Amino acid sequence: MALSGGLRCCQRVFSWIPVIIITSVVLWSYYAYVFELCLFTLSNTLEKVAYLLVFHVCFVMFCWTYWKSIFTPPRSPSKKFQLSYTDKERYEMEERPDVQKQILVEIAKKLPIFTRAASGAIRFCDRCQVIKPDRCHHCSVCEMCVLKMDHHCPWVNNCVGFSNYKFFLLFLIYSMIYCVFIAATVFRYFIKFWVGELLNGPAKFHVLFLMFVALMFFVSLMFLFGYHCWLVAKNRSTLEAFSAPVFQSGPDRNGFNVGLRRNLQQVFGEEKKLWFIPVFTSLGDGHFFPMRSRSESHNPLLANEEQWEEEGGTDEENSGVQRDPSVAIEIES
Repeated sequence: MALSGGLRCCQRVFSWIPVIIITSVVLWSYYAYVFELCLFTLSNTLEKVAYLLVFHVCFVMFCWTYWKSIFTPPRSPSKKFQLSYTDKERYEMEERPDVQKQILVEIAKKLPIFTRAASGAIRFCDRCQVIKPDRCHHCSVCEMCVLKMDHHCPWVNNCVGFSNYKFFLLFLIYSMIYCVFIAATVFRYFIKFWVGELLNGPAKFHVLFLMFVALMFFVSLMFLFGYHCWLVAKNRSTLEAFSAPVFQSGPDRNGFNVGLRRNLQQVFGEEKKLWFIPVFTSLGDGHFFPMRSRSESHNPLLANEEQWEEEGGTDEENSGVQRDPSVAIEIES
């Protein structure tokens, strides 16, 4: 037990290494740009002030979104999806699988669940003892079920999901802007140092490496951001892109695709003036999501949508469902 606790502690410490690397590179870029380029190399005062002003706006937005991506905790399913002490005891004491399934079916009747496991059964996490909401998955690194889990990102040392997906996208956007601005303003002096028009010194080393690092990170971020733009346009998570969610009618990668405008609103909210500010504006509460097929959301097996809210599902907008007792339950670890 002590060894296991020690390994887990070491794992948590080492998981911060990618964040430390990114932070170190950013802090070095700040010093290299502000001091070595702007203060020690530039001679034009107007150019120096303009560069510093725009740079600090980009720098603040980058740091703000990166901070929010790292320190916004993943959101887990509400208590309505967790087994109560009585239900848990009744479930664990029961040895007959069919009766166990029936117990879980009774618990799941009033929950807004529309997706299934690959076998067509309702998804249940035996580690967290919760019936998984739609688009919810268990993260083995965070050791919890995460609402609308996209992926676990080592560069932010956090699970990217419903609570911070907008922040993660803004982090990619402002990272690219940060890199483009540095590359565009440094390029002129990069050439001068390269051909020897400016005197050799510490600034030359910093300016040359600023150019290379900015371009390298921009290319990497461009592909990642492009992929996530495609996911947002289709209203898919990274996990759903690899494994399509399963509905009553079967697997459907476009099951949550409700059109480009509504897909964007699902992540960024309805107020466009807040889209590019790292404050939480995503629609819903992460337990229920609009679906493309109206027939799916009005399936007789999934009726009674008002019951979920009436019985205190969550504080935000939800839709309840009435489950068929004959539906099977699959336990996922």
